[in-house]
Amino acid sequence: MNPIFLRHRFSGIMLFCALVFYNACGLRHLPDVYRDAEMDFAAIRTVAVMPFNNLTTDKMAGIRVREIFSNKLLATGAVYVLPSGEVARGVNKAGVTDATIPSAEEIVKIAAIIKADAIITGVVNEYGVVKSGATSANVISISLQMLDVQTRKIVWTAGATKGGITMLDRLFGGGGDPMTDVTEAAVDETIHKLFND
Repeated sequence: MNPIFLRHRFSGIMLFCALVFYNACGLRHLPDVYRDAEMDFAAIRTVAVMPFNNLTTDKMAGIRVREIFSNKLLATGAVYVLPSGEVARGVNKAGVTDATIPSAEEIVKIAAIIKADAIITGVVNEYGVVKSGATSANVISISLQMLDVQTRKIVWTAGATKGGITMLDRLFGGGGDPMTDVTEAAVDETIHKLFND
């Protein structure tokens, strides 16, 4: 047998074994949350949630996810979340052209107008139905970040992905969870990551 072929085959087997070991040890689970260790999160009393950047084909995804996130964050009682109309007033008065991706300077202007201690921006990366063969399910993937107005630093980032097609769905069929449930689960996870180290 060709020695080059054997060497490539051996390399492939070793790579496969390394990947199995890597996954078995749980090394692939890197943290998906950042919290600034120097930040006093208890000092944040008023938060503005900006319109979310929507990277999906569903035109309403950003609006829906932002509304659910704002309501659930307010429901924690830990911070006061400014109404979306108040945020829109600050955006207009500050002359921000794209509220989904404001610069640090624009965030400071908005915060001064609406009296916010911190600004949260977000991205909806996935939202809707995924298909695999005859099976389909709802999926959502979001990324959020918080900027402290005083320091102009990003003090927290987190992401969550929920839903999708499970092994049970593939074996027994089923359409997964409703989109609202999947969205709420992703939002709950990001809020948990905000308040827990």
